[in-house]
Amino acid sequence: MYSVIDIESNGAGFRKESIIEIAVYKYDGHEIVDQFLSLVNPESEITPFVQKLTKITPKMVKTAPRFHEIAKRVVEITANTTLVGHNIEFDYRMLRQEFKRLGYDYHINTLDTIPLAKKLIPEAESYSLGKLVKSLGIPLLDHHRASGDARATLDLFKLLIVKDKDSEIIQQHHEEVNAKTYLNKIRDLTQDLPAERGIIYLQNAEGKIIFSDFVDDLSKFSKNVFNSKLKRWNQIQEDVEQIHYELTGNDVLAKLMMKTKGLRKRESLPFGLFHRNGKYAVEKITTQKEVKPLLKFKSFTQGLKAVSFIKTQGQFEDVKELIKQVSMKNRNELWLSEGRTLGEKSFMVIENGRLNAYGFYELHTQIQTWKKISKLKMDLPGSTQDMQNDLQLALLRGDYEIQALPK
Repeated sequence: MYSVIDIESNGAGFRKESIIEIAVYKYDGHEIVDQFLSLVNPESEITPFVQKLTKITPKMVKTAPRFHEIAKRVVEITANTTLVGHNIEFDYRMLRQEFKRLGYDYHINTLDTIPLAKKLIPEAESYSLGKLVKSLGIPLLDHHRASGDARATLDLFKLLIVKDKDSEIIQQHHEEVNAKTYLNKIRDLTQDLPAERGIIYLQNAEGKIIFSDFVDDLSKFSKNVFNSKLKRWNQIQEDVEQIHYELTGNDVLAKLMMKTKGLRKRESLPFGLFHRNGKYAVEKITTQKEVKPLLKFKSFTQGLKAVSFIKTQGQFEDVKELIKQVSMKNRNELWLSEGRTLGEKSFMVIENGRLNAYGFYELHTQIQTWKKISKLKMDLPGSTQDMQNDLQLALLRGDYEIQALPK
């Protein structure tokens, strides 16, 4: 659980500043679950510079609550979370300073989006919040106001989570779970998991990831793990204290995200699509086969579904048309599709017939230039030859909107 924060101060000297506006968005890794936005009466002057920058005037804060009147709400919304901010050192210092004046020692784990952005988006020209989010197509309304900057920081943080190949953010994300009984533990850990496909991370009391994999149903898989009598799960059942997950969208996106994080296992594709005597057939692939299969499948059932689809497409009666449709040769294209959640889209970069990168973007974002794509894309490590068959099946089904690769 994260609390994404932004604070505006009155501009007084170091250690003498006071908060004049605060915004906190409580984020569970998937959606905003709580928020707190408020002007604050600093009980002191606001410098002319700050008034001009923020458009916050003494008159606006005159009737606003003083910090001691909102302190309890701040503690409540940030409890058991990691405090996230763009230059979090300032926001955290301001909070600790205000609480110290009240005789309260405020402590919380923090996460700064600036060093994360520098590592995960190394090609950015600037890491100031305004310039960075603009270059990424993230909307920034009311810049230099707490609510606008905090919301832009949250959208930036979402992107950084996606680009976090080494799961560094997840490793830092630690939430204490105090389950009194094993049944309570199962209930608390699984009650909010969606019945959707995704990458699941089981973590111990220190936040260390002790198991991770892609699963078709996050909720069902987790409950099966806790209810299993198999010895392989005994230690995990005992040690797991937290569950983190990432939604992955369609099968191809799931495999790409797993590959990026080094989680993907090579699939066995023992069945193939063949064209014999004017008909399509699914057969077991053997070394004795004289002809290479047109497509490969992980199961006979998957192959039969493909044949059934092909029969509905009249143009594929000519096998040459099918081969042309699924060929990856000389393709330099941008493939667009739905993302992992409502309001998000995904893209894949195909260069010289090979999948080189993928990424996600909001519906309002335009990605018609290579410069914009380069800032959002995640390059894939190593060869993607093992993904070729997945791409061909996607081409067969017409899963993607295909555009020429921007210059």
